[in-house]
Amino acid sequence: QVNLVESGGDSVQAGGSLRLSCVASRATYCMAWFRQGPGKEREGVADIDSYGSISYADSVKGRFTISRDNFKSTVYLQMNSLKPEDAGLYICAADGGSDCERRRLRGSFDYWGKGTQVTVSS
Repeated sequence: QVNLVESGGDSVQAGGSLRLSCVASRATYCMAWFRQGPGKEREGVADIDSYGSISYADSVKGRFTISRDNFKSTVYLQMNSLKPEDAGLYICAADGGSDCERRRLRGSFDYWGKGTQVTVSS
């Protein structure tokens, strides 16, 4: 079992920045961020494996950066140039399996956090 606790969500204006954090009770190979906006399907935003290999959803490329600290079992999501459409519940996910990008695209992670809310006003 892996427990995940997210933090860092806030209300910002469009163009602003936020940094989200997710602390895991133990390190796992794949970690990722998902988001779910009001009335929208859950979307995989970014993923990172324990070696630092990363992939992003097209909607956030160039604006968001995922990183992790394996010693702290923590994954971060730096979000810049935020847009109103970025608003939603941001959820951290973890899995011990491989092929993190495929897992993100399929939403196939074993462990999920409760999320942290991001609001972006125009």
